[in-house]
Amino acid sequence: MDKKPPALRVRAQASRHGSEFLIVGGIGLIIIMLVNLLRPGEISIVEIFLATTCIAAIFIGFLKTQEPYFSLTFTQNLLIYHHKVGNWQLNHANFHHSGIPKVEQGLEYLELNAVGIKLNNIDEFLTQIHPRIAGRLLIEQRHLFMQVIQKHCKNGDCPSKWLIEETDYTAPSGQLYKGLIAMFANRTQHLRQLTGYDLLLPANVLDVDIWQFSADLNRWKLNPSEFIETRLQKK
Repeated sequence: MDKKPPALRVRAQASRHGSEFLIVGGIGLIIIMLVNLLRPGEISIVEIFLATTCIAAIFIGFLKTQEPYFSLTFTQNLLIYHHKVGNWQLNHANFHHSGIPKVEQGLEYLELNAVGIKLNNIDEFLTQIHPRIAGRLLIEQRHLFMQVIQKHCKNGDCPSKWLIEETDYTAPSGQLYKGLIAMFANRTQHLRQLTGYDLLLPANVLDVDIWQFSADLNRWKLNPSEFIETRLQKK
């Protein structure tokens, strides 16, 4: 029987320590409630603050547990991005290169806290992404997109072409898209014009810093098998 090619799975920073937050927050809240019940008198300001902190920890822990355990999977042929509402897949042959998008800020350039991915064929990517995850990414990554278009805004007034997500898009192949996929496609087109990249991977879905992960993606492009085996050996 042929051996299945290895896959490298990446654990996102955003999903780490969710259970720890839940446990510590829950235990802390129970202790505070027991102390207040057994001790006569009104609850103190300090106890209210500690109880609020414990509730916040429980809430953060709950949010973390809702994130996918793995955010990305590398195989020899695919890069798969896992999201709580679905996933998208990028064929190795469709990956051009990655880097850190930069935004002009006066005489300097500000790096976005994300990794940018340039595609060879946007049409191929659009045919496999589901409208649900496309819509969610439009919302979640809007703050990054707003950072990109800041240099085009004068006195807080940004050109409407960047702010309005058009619901129609015609791909270079002539394929017509509508709805959420078209809105997502128009966003990628704007990103490419302004940064040179089509897709963004925010820092919180990565397991290392953005510069290291960008270099990892480019190594995967050059030699998928060697990159995966090297990373697996380091785990």
